[in-house]
This record gives sequence, C-alpha cells and structure tokens, in this order.
Amino acid sequence: MKNEVRKIVIFGNSGAGKSTLSKQLSEQFDLTHLDLDILAWNDSKPPTRAPISESSETIQTFIQSNKSWVIEGGYADLLSLVMPYADEVIFLNKDSNTCIENAKKRPWEPHKYDSFAQQNENLAMLLDWIKDYATRDDVFSLSAHQRLFKNLGLSQITRHYSF
Repeated sequence: MKNEVRKIVIFGNSGAGKSTLSKQLSEQFDLTHLDLDILAWNDSKPPTRAPISESSETIQTFIQSNKSWVIEGGYADLLSLVMPYADEVIFLNKDSNTCIENAKKRPWEPHKYDSFAQQNENLAMLLDWIKDYATRDDVFSLSAHQRLFKNLGLSQITRHYSF
C-alpha cells in the first residue's frame, strides 16, 4: 500500500543488499530513501568521518521532513539514533561470500563516486573490508550489528535475514 506510513531501517555488511532492498521498498511503498553513506563522511582526501553531531542533525532533519522513509547503512552509531523512530528493522546478515559476489557486481554508485572506474579502484579494499566483517570490532562490524539488533524494543517489527 503506497500511502501506508512506514519507517524502515536496514543494516548489515557491505554487499549484503541494503541499497538494493532499500530502493525496492522505496519504490514499492513510496518511501523517501536515505543512504547513511551520504552524510557520514566529510568531503576530504582522505575521507574522514563527519562528527556524529553533524550526522545526527541531518538525520533528525530527514526524519522530521519525511512521513515515510527507509534508512540504510552499516553505521551502528548512526543507526542507534534512527532506531527509536523505526517501526520496522531489517538486519541483512548474509555470509561474506555472498556479500563479496554482490560487491563485485555492484552497479556504479554516482552518489559516492565520480565514475565507475573510480569506484572499481576501491574494489579490492572493499572486498577485504567485507571479509573482515566478523572479526572487526568497530561500528561497522557484525558484533556491533548484533548488539544493535539485540537491543531493539519489542514494539518494533524486526527481521533478521541470514543467507
């Protein structure tokens, strides 16, 4: 139902399908889509994380400006700011081989890279990043995502997908 108010959060490893699912849900339910990658980083060389306070302000403005939305990303620190507003949470916990194959087939992301060639220059780094998901202990890690999912309120509809 296109006019149904929905507030959905999707998170998981790089290559898990967050952007693909978010775009599908956005089209299907007429949801405004926010990819946390676009607000989490400063435009600098090398890239640096934007202060949480700045990202938080942008997230609050987005939530207040949009009745129905889907927000996706891998940032447990930013996702924790969004979770209280969500009525549906989807944790895409796919195995690393699936995520790696998805990353290799990833279409050009013009909101992140100036060209497809520039995006592919980062592919080797991305594949290593995906492989380390289960062993890292940062805001992008499996352990951070598991804590985030475990701490959800019981009133939220939650889904956990492992493949």
